[in-house]
Amino acid sequence: MDADTEVFSVIGNPVKHSLSPFMHNTAFELLSVNGVYTAFNLDDLESGIKGIRALGIKGVSVTIPHKESVINYLDKVSESALKIKAVNTITNNNGVLEGSNTDWTGFLISLREHTEIKNKKTLVIGAGGAARAVCYALNYENADLYITNRTSSKGIGLAKDFSGKFVYENDLKHLGPEIIINTTSVGMFPHIEKTPVDKNVFQNTGVAFDIVYNPVETRFLREAKSMGFKTVSGIGMFVYQGADQFKQWTGLTFPSQVMKEAVFKKLTLKEKT
Repeated sequence: MDADTEVFSVIGNPVKHSLSPFMHNTAFELLSVNGVYTAFNLDDLESGIKGIRALGIKGVSVTIPHKESVINYLDKVSESALKIKAVNTITNNNGVLEGSNTDWTGFLISLREHTEIKNKKTLVIGAGGAARAVCYALNYENADLYITNRTSSKGIGLAKDFSGKFVYENDLKHLGPEIIINTTSVGMFPHIEKTPVDKNVFQNTGVAFDIVYNPVETRFLREAKSMGFKTVSGIGMFVYQGADQFKQWTGLTFPSQVMKEAVFKKLTLKEKT
C-alpha cells in the first residue's frame, strides 16, 4: 500500500461475516491492482457517505440495512436500482457518487447457468430488498412470477410492483413451481436448521435457488434436493454481483470462475472448523 492505493469497502451492520473483502482483495492481487478493500460497520449512514466523499473512497458495496436509504444521499442512481428501490454499489467518479444494483445481474447470470427461465412458473420467497432485485431479474426474463411472504401485505405489494401473483403460505403445496428462490436470510449461519418454507412446496422436479451462501448448502437446499430438485447455492450470485461491481470500479474483467472456487473453498473450510 502507498499514497496511490485506491480504497474500496463494504458498509452495513453487521459486516463481520462478509466475504467481500476476501473476494475483492484476492482479485486485486491476481490482477495486480493497487487497491485495498475493507469493511466498515456503519450505523450513521449520512456521516458515512460524507466520509466516502471526504476520503475519496473509490467504490463501496452497500449491505443491510442501508441498501434502500442510501439512495437519498447519492448524486445519480441507475434506472434498475430505482425500480428495485435498492442500491448495493456506489462508484465514486471524481466526487460524484453513482448508485447501481448488481444483485439482479448477479442473480440472473447464476440462475441462467442452471436453467431456462422464460415462461417458467417461478416462486420467490420473501419481499425485502433482495426479493425486489430477484423479481426485477425475473421480469427481465419473462418468468411466470409468484411471490410468497409471511407478512402478506408486503408480499402483495411486491407482486403488484412486478406483475406477479401473491400466494399464501397454506396454498404453496398446490402451486407446483418449476423454479423456487429463497431471498430471505432464513437458514443463514448461525441459524442453519431453519428454512423459509415447508418442503411440500417441492411438488415437481425443478431448480431451487438460495441467495444465502453461508452455509453453502442450507436446509432449504437439502430438502429441495431430497425432493428431486436441482439446487443452486448463493455463491454464484455473490461472485457475479461482485464481478459487476469490480468492472464498474476498475474497468477490468473479474476472474469469476477462480473466485467461485476460492469462495467455495473458504466457506467449506470454515464449516469444518
